[in-house]
Amino acid sequence: MTAAISVRGIEKSFADLTVLRGVDFDVAPGSIFALLGSNGAGKTTLVRILSTLLKADAGSATVAGADVASQANAVREAISLTGQFAAVDEILTGRENLILIAQLRHLKNPGAIADDLLARFSLTDAGGRRAGTYSGGMRRRLDIAMSLIGEPSIIFLDEPTTGLDPQARIEVWQTVKQLAEGGTTVLLTTQYLDEAEQLADRIAILHQGRIIQNGTLAELKALLPSGGEPILVPKEPSLEDVFLALVGDPTPTEATSGKAES
Repeated sequence: MTAAISVRGIEKSFADLTVLRGVDFDVAPGSIFALLGSNGAGKTTLVRILSTLLKADAGSATVAGADVASQANAVREAISLTGQFAAVDEILTGRENLILIAQLRHLKNPGAIADDLLARFSLTDAGGRRAGTYSGGMRRRLDIAMSLIGEPSIIFLDEPTTGLDPQARIEVWQTVKQLAEGGTTVLLTTQYLDEAEQLADRIAILHQGRIIQNGTLAELKALLPSGGEPILVPKEPSLEDVFLALVGDPTPTEATSGKAES
């Protein structure tokens, strides 16, 4: 099966700061692929390269079969990008936000498109309200709905639940699962271990600019033996156990380096 996203040897530096050091992975069509890493690991930089917003220093990548460097327009036609913070117009209603994007994409029947997406994301009752009155989870769902206008085959979600409360996070998780069930390929970046564990078909751990492990949740858990106290029921390792065993406890430098780049 041809990969929806294929990355080979991607490198990127900013002045004397090396962010990506030869990244390789493939994403299967219709799957959820989680890029898991701490702040400063290079996740956002990689997403910006794959979405043609930034040029790599070395390596190559294809998205929907198009080269991100030489076929940027074809890549942009196939993808949608949702950043770390919801990009909705809070003065407009939810429905008006969707209609605006449909009009900007020169699509027919923008009202019908808006109504369909409101229903799909359980926002019909709130469609006539200003987006500024929405909860964090509702704004995020509206943001993702806006990203789907034009039916992109691939969507990039850069830390989609940053700053959301637990209930809103669950709402977004349900939305992401529905996208994949509908055939959309999802690449999401996250620093939340439970998010990757709940959502991803495959998880790649990005650490200090490199993919240090890539596999299913079961494959990653198999890296650590089950264990426990002799008198207790043996405990299967969690994704958190695997992550900390691979990357170690963050040093003060690592813990602070992500303020400018995630």
